[in-house]
Amino acid sequence: MHSIDARDPSLDPSADSLGEFSQRLRKTGFVRRLIELARDEDLGRPAHDWTGELMFEPDATRSVVLRAREGGVVSGLAFLPDLIEAFAEPGEIGWECHLTDGDRVEAGSVIVTLRGNARAIVRLERTMLNLISRMCGIATLTRRYVDLIEGTNASICDTRKTTPGLRVFEKYAVRCGGGVTHRMGLHDAVLIKDNHIAGMNPSMIATELAQLAYKLDSQGVRLWFVQIEVDSLNQLEVVLQADHDALGLVLLDNMTPAQLRQAVEMRNRCGSSLLLEASGGVNERTVRAIAQSGVERISIGSLTHQAQSIDLGLDSD
Repeated sequence: MHSIDARDPSLDPSADSLGEFSQRLRKTGFVRRLIELARDEDLGRPAHDWTGELMFEPDATRSVVLRAREGGVVSGLAFLPDLIEAFAEPGEIGWECHLTDGDRVEAGSVIVTLRGNARAIVRLERTMLNLISRMCGIATLTRRYVDLIEGTNASICDTRKTTPGLRVFEKYAVRCGGGVTHRMGLHDAVLIKDNHIAGMNPSMIATELAQLAYKLDSQGVRLWFVQIEVDSLNQLEVVLQADHDALGLVLLDNMTPAQLRQAVEMRNRCGSSLLLEASGGVNERTVRAIAQSGVERISIGSLTHQAQSIDLGLDSD
């Protein structure tokens, strides 16, 4: 068998700048589709905002600011042009961003100024606030975790525990908070979990996984990474002893910091290049001890499924 690269860096969105990552997400088509779905959900078909149409003449204009009502981390401004394009006619709304994604914002600070057609602005208002508030909340929670592990070699990773339909936005928000992307979905990487390997011979798992990866590679299928989950040090030892040329990462599930340190020592003793990722039992009280164990990655589902939206408001300028 020829050797293959178990980690293809060209497929890793965490290597992108935020601007590059937002462009990568646009190319999926999901950004436009999801914004249009949110628009149609609010305005209906045919599209109407009856309140705005009753309150403002067609040519009325106004100037408003998007203001933070509490502190946090900014996220979502990369998609403001997409939102405006979906909700307004060309030239109806102009905007000026006073901060950039990833910046910290204090309560009372102005994030964006919007000027233009009054009907278009109020038509856009709620969907814009819903999305950007949600993304800022995820970025803020992620930044808390990133700050808690400062000085270690670990990275904070997201998961697939995202709001159905909002994954591209929520994973972008994690990046704004200083986290990294685990995988976008089932289509770009392999992660063998307990439900996949139930009943299989543990001594054969890593070898069979390598054979599968070689087969995919021979068919021209490029994977970002191939990863396997273990929930005991005995299982990790089996993986470390097996032929794992195609294996890039091992997920250490629900292990204590002491067990994680032992796992790192086992990996280092055998000279393996496998990256180790801790998952399960991670919270703001435990994350630093987990990071200090020496693992390279810590995946946290709560970054997206437990984040609280940041309070933002649209005020007259």
